[in-house]
Amino acid sequence: MRFDHCIAACLIPLAIWILLSGLDDLFIGLACLFSARKRFPWPSAAELDRAPRRRIAILAPLWREEDVIAQMLERNISVIRYDEYEIFAGVYPNDEATIGAVREAARRNPRVHLAMCSGDGPTSKGDCLNCAYGSMEDYEAAHGLRFDIVVTHDAEDLIHPESLRMVNWFSGDYQMIQVPVLPLATSLGDLTHGVYCDEFAEYQTKDIPVRQRLGGFLPSNGVGTGFSRAALERLAFERQGRVFDPACLTEDYETGCRLHALGYRQLFIPLRFGTGDLMATREYFPKRFRAAVRQRSRWVAGIALQGWERHGWRAPWPQPYWFWRDRKGLVGNLLSPLANLLFLFCWGMFLASGATGRSWEMAVGIPPWLPALCLATCGLSMAQAAMRMSASARIYGWRFAAGVPVRMLWANLLNGAATVSALRQFFASRMQSRALEWRKTDHVYPEPSTPGYAPAASGD
Repeated sequence: MRFDHCIAACLIPLAIWILLSGLDDLFIGLACLFSARKRFPWPSAAELDRAPRRRIAILAPLWREEDVIAQMLERNISVIRYDEYEIFAGVYPNDEATIGAVREAARRNPRVHLAMCSGDGPTSKGDCLNCAYGSMEDYEAAHGLRFDIVVTHDAEDLIHPESLRMVNWFSGDYQMIQVPVLPLATSLGDLTHGVYCDEFAEYQTKDIPVRQRLGGFLPSNGVGTGFSRAALERLAFERQGRVFDPACLTEDYETGCRLHALGYRQLFIPLRFGTGDLMATREYFPKRFRAAVRQRSRWVAGIALQGWERHGWRAPWPQPYWFWRDRKGLVGNLLSPLANLLFLFCWGMFLASGATGRSWEMAVGIPPWLPALCLATCGLSMAQAAMRMSASARIYGWRFAAGVPVRMLWANLLNGAATVSALRQFFASRMQSRALEWRKTDHVYPEPSTPGYAPAASGD
């Protein structure tokens, strides 16, 4: 078979897949557009002040975070506008540098508590969170008190000053509350980190709000998530005392799915534009390609592969649709780089045929409907790029959003490599009958001069 004919044969299934996936994304975009006017019940500053203060425990799982944890604790304790909270930092016995940093922070501030895991690390993020949770229970027994809410955070987080007050307010009606998470702004030259900015902007302003409005379960972002104590105790009862699943690479996603299945109410606090200060957890994500592939391969393995293995597709409607949304990247991430190459090749052949006056032989013998199908997929891709640009511009400005088309091509390479890595990791672990490894990301904490590091002036 000629090379041109092979490409024509590849175009048909590829175009059909892109069409189906694009229509799926278009549906979410339209649902967001038509439901955007629904008002969110924001509490006033006076209502936040009058609300009963529930005790909150912040759990932070750590492994080799000696370079960032001291600054994270000092900064966040200095800005949080809430009094009834304590921080439990989970550490491993064989991580002496991080232990020393947490002990020094605890010496300076009594809110910080060292939570020592029973064995050497690293194990998994879920297992480390369970150690911190157990330390919290020991603290309760020693002081005769009880925490009502548990919030998870990572060592690189800039916690918004108002986030605990908001979690406290909504915890009266909801058992899981998610504060938005947004990457910190980056330069146009940081393509890899820019991909995170674009994707999280779209995810937090479009996908998650629509998911909640259409009855889908709310996957935790892993940080900035508040859980009611009763809900976590129910999970612990069903897991032989383990609140967070230690065998799952994305215990945050698993926890959100389980809580929804148990009937607990979940809430995503949307971004509130026009206030001058978006209430969100901010942080830096990987800026290097390999580091980003490492992190994203964990997300793919945990959400798509372990999620499929654990939950299958049988669930009350509409959850199977959201499973599809979460797992379609297993195919789409692998096909997107191929689609980009074919697109560039076809455009090159088209331009070459126009310049030389010779007909493009691949056009001979293809189905008459294929050009129209390819045109439709091109239109859907342009619509998707426009939606991502709009979401990115709302948070990072139009100058940054102008780079979305280039970063989408880079994202396709990034996600394709991460999916290949996840598949290799997952199937190797199953063939060798061993647990998946926690592929932890190296963290960088922002400098004090970073916008958003210091809180905006309180309007109370």
